[in-house]
Amino acid sequence: MRSLVEIATGVRDGSLDPVDLVEDALARAADAADLNAIVHLDVSGAREAALAHDRTGALAGVPVLVKEIVEVEGLPYRCGSASMDEVGRQDAEVVRRLRAAGAIVIGLSHSHEFAYGCFGTSNRVGPCRNPHDLSRMTGGSSSGSAAAVAAGVVPLAIGTDTAGSVRIPAALCGVVGFKPSYGTLPTDRVFPLSQSLDHVGVLTRTAADAAYALKVLGGVGELPQRKPRLGVATNPEYLQMTPEVRTAWSAALDLLDPVEVELPDWSTSFFTAANLQGPEAVANHRGRSQDQYQPDVRQRLLEASQVQPAEYERAREEAVRITAAVDAVLQQVDAVLTPTVLTTAPAITAADTNGLEVRGQLLNNTRLANLTRHAAVSLPIPADGLPVGLQIIATSNEQAAAVACWLSAVEPEIGQAPPVRGRPG
Repeated sequence: MRSLVEIATGVRDGSLDPVDLVEDALARAADAADLNAIVHLDVSGAREAALAHDRTGALAGVPVLVKEIVEVEGLPYRCGSASMDEVGRQDAEVVRRLRAAGAIVIGLSHSHEFAYGCFGTSNRVGPCRNPHDLSRMTGGSSSGSAAAVAAGVVPLAIGTDTAGSVRIPAALCGVVGFKPSYGTLPTDRVFPLSQSLDHVGVLTRTAADAAYALKVLGGVGELPQRKPRLGVATNPEYLQMTPEVRTAWSAALDLLDPVEVELPDWSTSFFTAANLQGPEAVANHRGRSQDQYQPDVRQRLLEASQVQPAEYERAREEAVRITAAVDAVLQQVDAVLTPTVLTTAPAITAADTNGLEVRGQLLNNTRLANLTRHAAVSLPIPADGLPVGLQIIATSNEQAAAVACWLSAVEPEIGQAPPVRGRPG
């Protein structure tokens, strides 16, 4: 698949036709229907946009999917829930920026209902399926965005990330998931989960594409051009990997020669983020009928309602201290590395049979960067079998992008989406 730069350059110089690009994306979407990654395909709208395209823009002609909790004018706005049946009244700012850059929105990607889950299984239309193995989950909540990019439907998709919801599915599907620093991409007209932690991010097939997309959409500046000093987290909680992940992780580290660093206490950081997220999620759903919510989402909201106001206020204060501690670590190194998630993609059935344990394996390493609001990227790393992700946490978007691109240059298989067997590349 061509890079974002190659697509946009080709459209601008006339060697690529936006109509052909859209038709190819629509055909790929049809071929990938078994993934359930796209909840609404805007065939007529995408074709009209392609025909009317003026062949300008940094993302000229690039077909894009937008996560269904992000409002798109004229398209269904349901957030994966049977309780909603609305139509987008206007484009969210991130969608406006996509269109202004020349991208063409072809449809909406699957989300775990209201983005309140890390499996990608609970949605009004059923679970999203991993393109590497249809019996396995994609992770969530930006499930369809990751699956569609991995399957080659589009080269760019928009996701959201409150506790890892861009990076988790990126790791399980074998693509790049970039959660930029807080506020880089605006959250207006994005259904909120937790305003203190919500981020909008991008999913792409390569680190270079993710960096380019954020430069265009978020004003990310020039990248540092030097070999980075890398730290690897030694806190044992971040390293409780399955054997498959450990093998891939150890092989990646052997190429990089990082120094050891210690992140703030895992338990304090994890539960501080949970105590921020919970009350804000409850407030965002107050007054809405929850009778048609998915059972797991109702349960999460019930659990979140037990967090007391004093615990929420303590979490706000603790977040400041933890952020300062991570800042201190990032003064020693340019980025901290961890596995993105501790396991390869679990079976979809595990959401019901072993949900609590699986949820812990998926969320364990990603929550910190939402709490501290630092930039964080998940890169695919070479693995036998199912995909494995390596997480980069850095002070700035520029530093995170530079490290991601440097790692891809050091070892070409790092930061490149692995092929999905049986699907066009």
